[in-house]
Amino acid sequence: MTRPTPETLAHSARRARTNTEPAADRPAAPAVPAPAAPLQVSGAGSLVRSLEALGVDVVFGIPGGAILPAYDPLYDSRVRHILVRHEQGAGHAATGYAQATGRVGVCMATSGPGATNLVTPIADAYMDSVPLVAITGQVPRPAIGTDAFQEADIQGITLPITKHNFLVQTPEEIPQVLAEAFHLAATGRPGPVLVDIPKDVLQAQTSFSWPPTLDLPGYRPTLHPHGKQIREAARLMTGARRPVLYVGGGVLKAGATEGLRRLAELTGIPVVTTLMARGAFPDSHEQHLGMPGMHGTVAAVYALQKSDLIVALGARFDDRVTGRLDSFAPGAAVVHADIDPAEIGKNRTADVPIVGDARHVIDELIGAVTVEHAAGRTTDLTDWWGQLADLRERYPLGYDEPADGTLAPQYVIRRLGEIVGPDAIYVAGVGQHQMWAAQFISYEKPHTWLNSGGAGTMGYAVPAAMGAKVGQPDTVVWAVDGDGCFQMTNQELATCALEGIPVKIAIINNGNLGMVRQWQTLFYGERYSNTELGTHKHRIPDFVKLAEALGCVGLRCENAADVDKTIEAAMTIDDAPVVIDFVVGKDAMVWPMVAAGTSNDEIMFARGVRPVFDEDDV
Repeated sequence: MTRPTPETLAHSARRARTNTEPAADRPAAPAVPAPAAPLQVSGAGSLVRSLEALGVDVVFGIPGGAILPAYDPLYDSRVRHILVRHEQGAGHAATGYAQATGRVGVCMATSGPGATNLVTPIADAYMDSVPLVAITGQVPRPAIGTDAFQEADIQGITLPITKHNFLVQTPEEIPQVLAEAFHLAATGRPGPVLVDIPKDVLQAQTSFSWPPTLDLPGYRPTLHPHGKQIREAARLMTGARRPVLYVGGGVLKAGATEGLRRLAELTGIPVVTTLMARGAFPDSHEQHLGMPGMHGTVAAVYALQKSDLIVALGARFDDRVTGRLDSFAPGAAVVHADIDPAEIGKNRTADVPIVGDARHVIDELIGAVTVEHAAGRTTDLTDWWGQLADLRERYPLGYDEPADGTLAPQYVIRRLGEIVGPDAIYVAGVGQHQMWAAQFISYEKPHTWLNSGGAGTMGYAVPAAMGAKVGQPDTVVWAVDGDGCFQMTNQELATCALEGIPVKIAIINNGNLGMVRQWQTLFYGERYSNTELGTHKHRIPDFVKLAEALGCVGLRCENAADVDKTIEAAMTIDDAPVVIDFVVGKDAMVWPMVAAGTSNDEIMFARGVRPVFDEDDV
């Protein structure tokens, strides 16, 4: 195989995406020049110098016994270390940094419970294909396997949820392992890589030289698609009567958003963007039908369900999109393009499988479709667009004002998006507020919507927003969080206050675990078992006082008349984190909805309201 060169290695480690270019190098910081001759350092020194050489500008972490040797050379390093309050916060912050910048996020923890506290963010990054390197300390080599103090087999624990992981055996291999970890995390289908380093390896003396030689004999991601498959896909696209471009997060990872727009406009095919792909195609574009799936728009769900051709780009046919799989899009042929061959055919058989990077796939599809058009092979989508336009008009996203006069959460989120605008980065937790943020904020640019899509991790928003703000310090970053999610990781606001990271948090406080309560309303006879949090009835905690205790500015809004001026007040504060407690009604629900385990044909537009389709449409 072709070995990565130092130049391509540095590119992998520092690769970034911009909002206007498909893929551009935007180095986090200049890499430290390689020494003229090997330097004598400790293993810990070799670790820190490797991070510097890879262009790492920030590490999120907490010191502890096994990782402590690494913190001594870090004290003198240009690499910024951000001391978080919980290792889970370090992992999600590194993820938010990576999602906002396209660079590899880095987190660090000690052995045992420090390492196991990283398991959730590692799993989260694995599900959402986020480039992450987690560095953990381990007990000394002679103590491994003895149940030593703070020992945990973190390599074994994370084996199913990492792209690869390493247990470093000697100090000499540290530069090579770090270089390979960053290369693996950033290339192909991105993902988390764990590097576990025993304490005695960090303490031992070694020589440091750079760059190392990478040895990854089985790792050869396919970037360029097969020409025959591209031509066949183009033939189907120019002949289909009801085609859909089904766009997943892989398009964002590949920096392929500009190409996607050119392909869509060239073909006239409707576009749907998954939860992980919001912002990959402008919401304002006339060809965009919105988000498909469990809480997608009626038009997007219908388009997939009744299509005769689905062109899946960097998407994985997950259950939240397909509904009951055996009833999903029964009349559709499938073109499935993904950089990970394991995804193709995993859930839905692909008639035309295409393995390749989404940017190259889309660019080559544009060329192949252009050839088809030049040969006079086109299709008339007028009837198809007529059906979709009718559905879009009859079933737009909307909501009812609460009958009890309480504040509608959808109104809060819609006004937040309208006031703050499309240049900001929006980060969501998981639950009702996540779905409303995906629905009611207009995303016009890539990398402006961050959330936990695959794992659905409550507690993601605050630390991920912190990481995003560190990565994009000149961009306004808002976290839209629920009162349940916020209570899981809000301690990281202390980190933000002390480190000068002025994120803004909008708590959608409905006093309950909202999405669970919605399911209890719909499917459990309104038996609300253990979903009331007490943030309404008892105001425990008082989020304004809690924000102030954590070094933030705390605000509260309880009625629609105050929403705009509260958001505008938060926008004027740029020297401290801001937390707004939006006290909203507890009975609001997320619609449309496809109930879990049912067919997309059974989508409900609102409670008790099923969309009416013309007989010819179904």
